[in-house]
Amino acid sequence: MSGQISFFKSVENYVDKAAAFTDIPKGLVEQIKVCNLVLQIRFPIRVNGDYQVIEAYRVQHSHHRLPTKGGIRYAESVDQDEVMALAALMTYKCALVDVPFGGAKGGIKINPANFSVEQLQNITRRYTTELVKKNFIGPGIDVPAPDYGTGPREMAWILDTYQAFRHGEIDSIGCVTGKPVTQNGIRGRAEATGRGVFYGLRECVSFEADMKKIGLSKGIAGKTMVVQGLGNVGSNTALISQSEGDVRVIGVAEREGSIYSEKGIDVEKLLAFRAETGSIVGFPGSKTLPNNLAALELECDILVPAALENQITLANADRIKAKIIAEAANGPVTADADAVLLKKGIVTLPDFYINAGGVTVSYFEWLKNLSHHRFGRLENRFHHDQFDGLVRKIEELTGKNIPERDRSFLTRGGTEIELVNSGLEDTMITAYQQVRETLKQHPEISDVRTAAFVSSLKKIASDYISMGIFP
Repeated sequence: MSGQISFFKSVENYVDKAAAFTDIPKGLVEQIKVCNLVLQIRFPIRVNGDYQVIEAYRVQHSHHRLPTKGGIRYAESVDQDEVMALAALMTYKCALVDVPFGGAKGGIKINPANFSVEQLQNITRRYTTELVKKNFIGPGIDVPAPDYGTGPREMAWILDTYQAFRHGEIDSIGCVTGKPVTQNGIRGRAEATGRGVFYGLRECVSFEADMKKIGLSKGIAGKTMVVQGLGNVGSNTALISQSEGDVRVIGVAEREGSIYSEKGIDVEKLLAFRAETGSIVGFPGSKTLPNNLAALELECDILVPAALENQITLANADRIKAKIIAEAANGPVTADADAVLLKKGIVTLPDFYINAGGVTVSYFEWLKNLSHHRFGRLENRFHHDQFDGLVRKIEELTGKNIPERDRSFLTRGGTEIELVNSGLEDTMITAYQQVRETLKQHPEISDVRTAAFVSSLKKIASDYISMGIFP
């Protein structure tokens, strides 16, 4: 680790680089960069008749908009620097995609595999209790969500614990997102980050002039893809890219190894194979690569690192052959490796843009919770009757009958998941177009990451100035 800057410092450096292309006062930039509140927690739990002290964190990076928003991860790698960096990225992510939250992040330093379900529940509830006692959670204060090592189950535990302390609080269900649908969650949240990656990639490759610069044709169909990590984000990115984008997934990497097939890998079958065997290695029709990082170096159009941070470093950056890298994980490319990739002409879609699908749909869930009704519930039947009347009138005036299949499509209202996906699609498209416009306005900016930070910083600075916080 000697000579390598911290994760949080690398984020600060990206901000400083972007700030040079703005007229934001230096003092305000410094205020934007700083973490407003950092909570470090230690608490004991009983494990097999003994006591174990658990280390945990919650960081609220920016209060320019409230509540703050960010996931909670369970991993042995968790430390204060990591959580601060991820909280900062959440601030810039929310600003970039116009989600009205400040950034936050939480983490518990454990390997979930080492604990029983009962023990994990005890840890989660105790962590939530500490957040409640220190006013670090609430629908208008700070709203956690799932992250690496957590999911709907843990979010349900957090909700139940919060409501035990805040009995009768009318908006209490909005204290956390990523909940089970039966516990006031929202349809589409589980696959939201992966779907957002797909929408972002599809928009990126839709501009012929941009693609020509890197030797690719316009459009997502037929592009080759390599995915690292078959967790929630990586698997959904691969599945949706295959089924809706006609992308050919040629390589997959997981902790147990990596595989390659020029003809393409059926991801749905691969997931079933791994569930049965415990490994992707040996999947029929694929070639096993030397190690689990080898897939990153495959020649492909799109590389999707969807595992953990620091996967592409100076050690392997020069061997990366992809034309586009979509940072589905947080911080998968180190700052020094990023400079190498830029020199190679590789387009990197930064994490705080390309994996923004999760926080976007979490925002929709939060809105649903505060409104206390399901999207589409109030208007679907009205729209159906309205459109049906319009179709009947067209038939009456033309003397022709519209086929039943077309009639059904024209007259139905949108379901919750359709509305969610539509909102997510629009968010990812609009954000990318804003970044692209920033690149056009600043031809001296050579990379998408810097342009995205410029877009975010301008929005955050505007909020601070409008609020009278600065000067």
